[in-house]
Amino acid sequence: MKRIATLLLVTLLSACNTPSPSTNQAASDKLDPLDFVDPFIGTDGKGKTYPGATVPHGMVQLSPDNGRTGWDWIAGYFYPDNIIAGFSHTHLSGTGAGDLYDISFMPLTRPFKKLKTEGGPADGTIISHFSHEQEQASPGYYQVLLQDYDINVELSAGVRSGIQRYQYPENTKQGVIRLDLAYSRNWDKTLATHVEIFDHYSIGGYRRSTGWAKDQRVYFYTRFSRPIAQHLIQANGRTLRQPKGFGEDLSLEMDFELSGDNSILVHTAISSVSIENAKANLEAEVHLLDFERTKLAAEQAWRDELSKVVVDATPDNLKQFYTAMYHASLAPRLFSDLDGSYKGPDGRIQQTGKYPRYEFFSLWDTFRALHPWKTIIDQRRTREMMDSMMAHYQVAGRLPVWIFQGNETDMMMGYHSVPVLVDAYLKGLTDIDGETLLSAVLQSAEQDEFGLQSYQKLGYVPYPERKWNVALTLEYAFDDWAIARLAKALGKEDIYQRFAKRAQNYRHHFDPQSGFMRALDEQKQFREPFDPNAYHPEDYCEANAWQYSFFVPHDVEGMVEMMGGPQKVSAKLDQMFNTVQDLETFPEWISGYIGQYVHGNEPSHHVPYLYQYLGEGQKTQKLVRQIMDELYSTAPDGLAGNEDAGQMSAWYLFSALGFYPVDPVSGEYVLGSPEVQSADIHLENGKVFKIRTENQGPQQVYVKSVTLNGKALTGFRLRHSDIMAGGELVFSMSEKP
Repeated sequence: MKRIATLLLVTLLSACNTPSPSTNQAASDKLDPLDFVDPFIGTDGKGKTYPGATVPHGMVQLSPDNGRTGWDWIAGYFYPDNIIAGFSHTHLSGTGAGDLYDISFMPLTRPFKKLKTEGGPADGTIISHFSHEQEQASPGYYQVLLQDYDINVELSAGVRSGIQRYQYPENTKQGVIRLDLAYSRNWDKTLATHVEIFDHYSIGGYRRSTGWAKDQRVYFYTRFSRPIAQHLIQANGRTLRQPKGFGEDLSLEMDFELSGDNSILVHTAISSVSIENAKANLEAEVHLLDFERTKLAAEQAWRDELSKVVVDATPDNLKQFYTAMYHASLAPRLFSDLDGSYKGPDGRIQQTGKYPRYEFFSLWDTFRALHPWKTIIDQRRTREMMDSMMAHYQVAGRLPVWIFQGNETDMMMGYHSVPVLVDAYLKGLTDIDGETLLSAVLQSAEQDEFGLQSYQKLGYVPYPERKWNVALTLEYAFDDWAIARLAKALGKEDIYQRFAKRAQNYRHHFDPQSGFMRALDEQKQFREPFDPNAYHPEDYCEANAWQYSFFVPHDVEGMVEMMGGPQKVSAKLDQMFNTVQDLETFPEWISGYIGQYVHGNEPSHHVPYLYQYLGEGQKTQKLVRQIMDELYSTAPDGLAGNEDAGQMSAWYLFSALGFYPVDPVSGEYVLGSPEVQSADIHLENGKVFKIRTENQGPQQVYVKSVTLNGKALTGFRLRHSDIMAGGELVFSMSEKP
């Protein structure tokens, strides 16, 4: 499936700027990272990723859809399936809700094959069978053979467009392309569609839908490499021969005369604004209707992105690492058009300023590690993305919670724009004025929605008011700590003191008798009965008491003191990793567990690193290596939980390098146990931060010593400023603690 040949990375810094590498490192410098990316990882099991073509943070995600509805088909494609119903231009990466699948094309020959199996797609869905033996995917490229029609399909993508190449069988005189604008699955529901044939080579239109995002508008403009010989529009059950149609249920069948190599190119750009903007987006693509050059440009964009970190590791770990980098570069993604316009959260057309607009901010997931990862390897886009979040605030009146397609979904909870923006501000990665930012974060913290009225009055969210109450309090407390840090940096002592106090609200929920964070009523009485293993009632967001009781990343020392000291907390953590899950009451979204620790969902991601604060770094080292070894793999089900827009991969990227942002606004990282042999992080300031391991191996999971630039690193923390200064971090590994 993968290309075997390795190519020299053209974007690497000259060897004269760095000391002579080791033999293994010299070999890894010649590796093309694209050879170690497998987009099928995460398409089976819980990952919910898609295998199709896109570019880093691109607007288009051109990928196959199986045509089925259900949890397994959230991303449109599920690896165990064997049918394809079309290739659509928008997809979500690893989310827990299904939406998008806009502008779906399908190449066909008559007669069409329709699936009518019980439990499959609705009767009448046009499909083709396929085999994984005749399918491949790599960054910027996807290919599959539609077996029922013997049509080979190839996909690639530009920044705002997707290109398809259909190869029809020899001796076929006429090929059909069907555009299904009513294609709708899972949460997605079509509201209105339109298509118009402008000339023999061009069509355009729109699809408006509702679902997770309530007001989705996708306009498109398509150009074909062959002229349309004849067409047929089906609109709400009526057959139209005219060149345009409107309706909720609309499809367009186009016939093309074939000759020569029997191929047809289909190049489509999209826009949230208008057909005219989609056309301008398409015409701006450098390689219009040139599949090979589009593919090469997409591959080079990925090569540039992935070569920011040059890794030497085992073949499996190389594949895990670069696939994780690939997934971590899919979101947030471009949303504004070539002219800077985009659909705003108020439903009106907005205009960008200095920077392009990004959407698809899964902040409850990504504040933990994905955005901190970008502050290291993608500072330019971090600056642009922070501008997008503030642009949302200026129109919507509040910072984003979970936004995509110009919509606020209010999915999950917390005001986690706050730590992301504050972290960027404190690292100097935003143009936003401090006073303006402070006003925005205070608006989030002082509103009366989402349990915040009670939180401000009582110091916690009571369980009679709403579910996820314990989680809300704990995550609000963390966000408040971020506000306190910002206020301190701005010299606002009164605001600092107020929010530093609010950041201690986690203490209200602690029950000394049980040792867990527990739900409270308005009279501060704990909910009874209590079972720390239970997932119902839902006092904890997609978790139980075990997984949330340690969510105090901003004040681990205070939490340890509150819980009775290091020995008691260590014993509690040991118990967490050894208490068996009750599989009879197991929710669908709980996966990737070691005892009560659940790696497949975000609230626990920092927990293995807590042992470092207890003076038991060897337990952190053993656990993080166990998680990397057992809960990540190179198989299609190689992600233990939803990819969640890059968070699952970002955890791996940090941990494989040997450190993790337990407190994502602290500017510090907690040391773990690196899995790589070595890594060079090429920073945008021109410097290189090197990571080296001595005596590395699958059994050598314990860290004997760590040096930074030749000096012993005291403690268990690495500062962000140390990374940005360049230098060398060396881990000496051992089989024994």
